[in-house]
Amino acid sequence: MPYAICNETFEGWEHGCVCQYVAGIGYHGLEIAPFTLASHVTEVSVEQRQRLRFQAEQAGLRIIGLHWLLARTQGLHLTSADPEVRRRTGAYLVELARLCHDLGGWLLVFGSPAQRNLSEGVSREQGFAYAEEVFRGLLPYLDEWHVDLCIEPLTAKETNFLTSCAEGLELVQRLAHPRVGLHLDVKAMCWDPEASVPELIRRYGRWLRHFHANDPNLRGPGFGAVDFVPIFEALRDIGYTGWVSVEVFDYSPDPETIAVRSLEYMQSCAQRAGWPA
Repeated sequence: MPYAICNETFEGWEHGCVCQYVAGIGYHGLEIAPFTLASHVTEVSVEQRQRLRFQAEQAGLRIIGLHWLLARTQGLHLTSADPEVRRRTGAYLVELARLCHDLGGWLLVFGSPAQRNLSEGVSREQGFAYAEEVFRGLLPYLDEWHVDLCIEPLTAKETNFLTSCAEGLELVQRLAHPRVGLHLDVKAMCWDPEASVPELIRRYGRWLRHFHANDPNLRGPGFGAVDFVPIFEALRDIGYTGWVSVEVFDYSPDPETIAVRSLEYMQSCAQRAGWPA
């Protein structure tokens, strides 16, 4: 099973140093939050994109994709009632797909809870219609650049739109495109009222494109009460061949401890779950 970690864990580190460190302790990939590169994706020059990709490859690492797509942006919103805001949001997503391709990645994970919230007066059905409109403009570029869009259900504590695996799948099915699937996150699934995390993986595994490993306490796998052995058993049972990325929101005690202990714990759980070494 290939493991990755999200780069915002290493706030203040130079990209090349992050790549060298995480590759050195056994990770295979790096997932990028665009706000760690620039305030606006178009500010990342061609030369910088080439350098970022080269530094990762030189370390023996792959940049697998982007997440936190709209975090720390201004004037962008997936479900805005304003057509101009939706147009700008769609255009920005196209630029993110271009960046992902340029970095050698193939995954766009759409979480961004604040930028998808339904505003007062926007119904659930309108929210789905607006989101579908925005994402439809992105679909031809996913084909062109061989990038997958992964819709990420989050908790009702974080957002009021797409707060369950069932709702995430509804949007995936409305888009009905081979490059659109689900992203599942352990923290979020722990709050899904439908079923346990392993059962959700089995129910929605057909549409699963990417997976985040973390704990409801906002720390890494193994830093909380969640047992990952049944989770990795469920991923094995569905024949999952994608990546597992560590994504945390509590950066204590330090990036090195988070990265090392998370990976060691996941490897131990995967072995106990019957994954080949």
